[in-house]
Amino acid sequence: MRFGVLAMAAVSYAIGNGVGFAQEMQQLPPLTVTAPPPMKSKANKKKTPATPAKSPDRAALQPGAAASSPTAVDALDPRRGDIGFAQSGSEGYVSRQELLQRPEYRVGEMLEAVPGLVVTQHSGEGKANQYFLRGFNLDHGTDLAITMDGMPVNMRTHGHGQGYADANFIIPELMRGLSFRKGPYFASEGDFSSAGAIYLDLEDKLEKNFAQIELGSFGHRRAVTGMSVPVGLDGTLLVAGEVVRFDGPWDRPDDLRKLNGVMRYSNGSYDNGFALTAMAYSGQWYATDQIPHRAVDEGLVGRFGNIDPTDGGISQRYSLSARWNETTASTATRASAYLVKSDLQLFNNFTFFLNDAVDGDQFQQTDDRTIAGGSVSKTYLASFGGKKVATTIGVQGRYDDIGVGLFNTKERAYLSTVREDKVREASVGIYGESTVRWTDFVRTTLGLRADFYSASVDSDRPVNSGDDIDAILSPKFGVTFGPWESTELYLNAGRGFHSNDARGVMTTIDPVSNTAVDPAPFLVRSEGAEVGLRSQPSRNLTSSLSVFLLDFDSEVVFVGDAGTTEAGRPSRRVGAEYTLQARLTPWMTLDLDAAYTRARFTEDDLEAPGRRIPGAIEGVVGAGLSFDNFAGGWFGAVNVRYFGPRPLIEDDSVRSKSSAPVSGRIGYRFGDGFTARLDGYNLFNQQSSQIDYYYASRLPGEAAEGVDDIHFHPLEPRSFRVLLTKQW
Repeated sequence: MRFGVLAMAAVSYAIGNGVGFAQEMQQLPPLTVTAPPPMKSKANKKKTPATPAKSPDRAALQPGAAASSPTAVDALDPRRGDIGFAQSGSEGYVSRQELLQRPEYRVGEMLEAVPGLVVTQHSGEGKANQYFLRGFNLDHGTDLAITMDGMPVNMRTHGHGQGYADANFIIPELMRGLSFRKGPYFASEGDFSSAGAIYLDLEDKLEKNFAQIELGSFGHRRAVTGMSVPVGLDGTLLVAGEVVRFDGPWDRPDDLRKLNGVMRYSNGSYDNGFALTAMAYSGQWYATDQIPHRAVDEGLVGRFGNIDPTDGGISQRYSLSARWNETTASTATRASAYLVKSDLQLFNNFTFFLNDAVDGDQFQQTDDRTIAGGSVSKTYLASFGGKKVATTIGVQGRYDDIGVGLFNTKERAYLSTVREDKVREASVGIYGESTVRWTDFVRTTLGLRADFYSASVDSDRPVNSGDDIDAILSPKFGVTFGPWESTELYLNAGRGFHSNDARGVMTTIDPVSNTAVDPAPFLVRSEGAEVGLRSQPSRNLTSSLSVFLLDFDSEVVFVGDAGTTEAGRPSRRVGAEYTLQARLTPWMTLDLDAAYTRARFTEDDLEAPGRRIPGAIEGVVGAGLSFDNFAGGWFGAVNVRYFGPRPLIEDDSVRSKSSAPVSGRIGYRFGDGFTARLDGYNLFNQQSSQIDYYYASRLPGEAAEGVDDIHFHPLEPRSFRVLLTKQW
């Protein structure tokens, strides 16, 4: 029923604006829709598609396929955000050059190229980042689907949090590009994608081999190298490695030690060829988790101090992935498969001595899993009755074999078991989507997705063991009007979902309190609608505006005393996003994006009065001014990111403060392939938080019930890094 209301709202908007568009049509000559001219590479981030160097096959698929394909075919198609191909006002593509041309303090911040996305950290640098988008505190990835080379990064039924997405295995210098979508409007998007979906992949062949070293503040040391060589008639072997050491500004140094390795063999082109990829990652670190404000105010610790100096973690990830693509004049076949082995051990103490006044509240979360899966899709390009049609049919499958545990510890030494489970979880998603270009000014997209899930939980407490299956059907709809005066109007509506932790689906007795609890639903429905505008009056100016609504049947919320998330009340978000990219001169570019979201629970809870969603992001602004090839080889950028205040409790009586750190870059490219660069972070040394929570904790000497307080992880102070790169 709600889906119908959302769809009717979108249609009503179209009817209400149809008269104006009809009048405009009478004044315009007939137009022929073609791919817009390539955008010049910008010196800063972000969203506007930039056309990469074309292989013969991609050249054939690009403007040639524009005559027969009314939509972009690949997840990483550079046309994904172009007028004439985009399906919504909030999707786009970021080129390799744009990804690398802005300073990033941590690898996860690369994803902030997505407009409105904020990436932070509340713990040690080896842990997955915290993500905020469209009014969500997405924790470590719930409702933001991230895919790398066809492999899902999000971990379901994870030891630390549902949808845990750790980007530390990614080497930014190897990225081919990034594409993004937002909202549950696309049939190819499944679990965790209701707020957004991000696609990443590696280059098959580096333009130039490179070696790079970095030295910086707080013990930052990094060395990375990559090279590709021809193998045989049409093959390429790419090999790369990365070593990172980092302490950070913390009283107890992070002592981060990270290793990454990549090897890819590719044959043929991206559109007609295959690739085999092996990746390996290992990391270990100590962590300064969030600390209570009162501990700093009373002088117990400094801003960069800790309560438990033994928090931290160890993580490994190893993967094999394969890709095979075939493209003809009338079809595009895409197939991928992957095998991932990952292992994580986390030690956290968020409440200190609230639950155990003697040994403290540190706990260990473990996650040891093997993932196998893949996907196959085929797109048919045709014309029926003079109408251009692109129809895609696809299947996605995934199987997780998981060993997951929660243990009480003291200084990383085992004390007792809270729960330990063996989980087997499988899913299959089948989808179809068809885009029809009815006229030069109207195209529609209809899609349908069916997902089937099964899970088996073997718990150390038999009453919490069990099996369950679930299925969900998700229709999708989109219509595009235009272009008129280089502007398109998009109307989208659809249903999506996210899965819940399989342990919560089976649990009937709380393993800590030994009280009866209601099991969580397996699959949780989302419904959304969006109205978008995209305008490109010239090759030097692009802007977009989107207004959206997103409902969830159950909100995932953070539980401070458990350090995890749980299913909560239903919710609604209404928001707007605006982006602007402008090339001011041949060497200077301006980027701006702004977003605001109103997020509310739609039902009351007597135990937590109020309808605000704790941690839900409200206002975000990102702005950057960059230059390239100035006065010879000079390049640089300055960026600011405004992270607005957020409610920390349901009645909105406690709120976080805002932050607006400024970063910058200056560098010079010499003619012999040598580049020198200086990056600076938090240049004005702002004292603010990366993230804030509000919950009860107990310090030594405090009352047994603890003290409700804001717990924060501070923004790192001003720092600099020098980078030297040699290409050949």
